[in-house]
Amino acid sequence: MIASVIFPAVLALGLIGWFSTRARAKLLYSGRGSMHSMPGYHAWHLALWIVLPALLVWGLWSAVSPVIVDHTVLSEPVAAQIPSDPVQRAAILSEARNIAEDPGFIGFYDESPTLAPAMKAAQDHYGLIGAILVAVAALAGGGYAFTRVRSGYPARTRVERLVMLALLGASLLAILTTLGIVASLVFEAARFFKDVSPIAFLTGTHWAPANAVGDDLNANFGAVPLFWGTLYIGAFIAMLVAIPLGLMSAIYLTQYADRRARKVLKPVLEILAGIPTVVYGYFAALTVAPAIRDFAAALGYQNPSTESALAAGLVMGVMIIPFVSSMADDAIAAVPRAMADGSLAMGATRSETIKKVLLPAALPGIVAGVMLAVSRAIGETMIVVMAAGATARLTADPFASMTTVTYQIVQLLTGDQEFNSPKTLSAFALGLVLFVVTLILNIIALRVVKRFREAYE
Repeated sequence: MIASVIFPAVLALGLIGWFSTRARAKLLYSGRGSMHSMPGYHAWHLALWIVLPALLVWGLWSAVSPVIVDHTVLSEPVAAQIPSDPVQRAAILSEARNIAEDPGFIGFYDESPTLAPAMKAAQDHYGLIGAILVAVAALAGGGYAFTRVRSGYPARTRVERLVMLALLGASLLAILTTLGIVASLVFEAARFFKDVSPIAFLTGTHWAPANAVGDDLNANFGAVPLFWGTLYIGAFIAMLVAIPLGLMSAIYLTQYADRRARKVLKPVLEILAGIPTVVYGYFAALTVAPAIRDFAAALGYQNPSTESALAAGLVMGVMIIPFVSSMADDAIAAVPRAMADGSLAMGATRSETIKKVLLPAALPGIVAGVMLAVSRAIGETMIVVMAAGATARLTADPFASMTTVTYQIVQLLTGDQEFNSPKTLSAFALGLVLFVVTLILNIIALRVVKRFREAYE
């Protein structure tokens, strides 16, 4: 209860300090350059000195106070009946904490309700202490900043420096998050490769992690069928749909469509990128997959399955059309108009100009769009889950069901699984390979885009 009041109170105090300091700074400001900083900078300087120390103190107290509260509760006479086992003790304290916050909560242990009143009293007591500490920090910071409201104080420099540090922190957070993801993948994959040979994993053709026990680990963790299914669905079938349709739509929108048609068609085309992938999965499973099954039966297949690589690849190709189309559109539009005008002036038709001049000149941008689309396609999960199947099969038959790396990662990490078994750890090895492949594709695409920009900027 106290925690829900402190944050709004700190913000309100900062707002009051902002207006009061701005009013005081205006009295000192003459408009002739007599002050180092404008009144607004002094106001922000004081508001930040109120809010930041208060939130810092509250964050530290929130991290420390649960330990103090638990120690206080355990020192009460009613806690003498709690078992000495650390796991059970932690579970009972957690249930007592839940009952203190919600009296309707029903715990598993009989000791939890007896500890709830003591837990509630300790939380209120130390919550009040935390609120007092936060108020002291806010008032101390505000008082310090208020004494600095004078003509020569560099408030603007201090505020801009803090903003720069905040931007730097945001950048570092993104970098550290990426490093954390990579480190977790590498660490868990290294645990997997202690039991399974990397060569067997990258070159084996039999994938059956459920049967991998004893000395048969290397024989059952061959990931080649998964890699093949990922490339076959995402980089072959999907690209056969996305590249022609995306490229032709970009050519029409840039060379043939008038302004009114482009204004309508381009947003409609880009809506495809905003549709959730689970919706594409439903469409693939309920509409496209049965049609593909009926088509396979008409071709003579015996008992064709509704799950097929073709169904998943076709829908995935439709999903990534906007990636190819947008990049190709920008690349064609960036080609200097003088090149097309020169071709037309030499007597070439519009189609010849597009084929012989515009597309070769825009090829780096088009290739970059294709590479980004491929990296998006091979990381897709929901469409594969609903339409492609779960069978690790090394075949080129588009009507056969097959699986991909992303599907297997989902299957291996969901449900009640042992987190230290080779079966579960194999998901991290698959994720590491997928991460490396998509990283390489993105690097290639960015380098191609960089060369393209250097050519026409």
